[in-house]
Amino acid sequence: MLGRRAVAGALGGFAGGIVFGFLMAQMGLLPVVASLIGSDSAGAGLILQLMISVVAGLGLTVPFAGRFLTGYRNGILAGLAYGVLWWVLWCVAGLLPMPRMPGMPVSALALIAALSLMGHLIYGAVLGLTAVRVLKGRTRPLDETP
Repeated sequence: MLGRRAVAGALGGFAGGIVFGFLMAQMGLLPVVASLIGSDSAGAGLILQLMISVVAGLGLTVPFAGRFLTGYRNGILAGLAYGVLWWVLWCVAGLLPMPRMPGMPVSALALIAALSLMGHLIYGAVLGLTAVRVLKGRTRPLDETP
């Protein structure tokens, strides 16, 4: 069961990371992610975003799959809550120091926070849905007809 939970987290995290990465690309934020590893490449930012997303996905599915990922509705709700958790962690770690940056208007900070919350919620919902689908798995052998 641990193996299936890990696969569910990795695939769910990857799927959520693709969607979130697309949103980040549209906002031009992938080079900002890449700066965490000393790069300014959008491609490096996307790869790092996906790696973080997969690891974060494991953090939901491995310990909590049996309790919170029991159906699609529960998967969405758990994913949304998990997305909010990661958004709060991101705000504390990365966003709150931003007002100290010279010239950063408060309105820009609020917009960044709102867009980030939207992205984390979408990530969480996709993670939850994908993880539930993987956890449900196939109940019949492939050669059996329904």
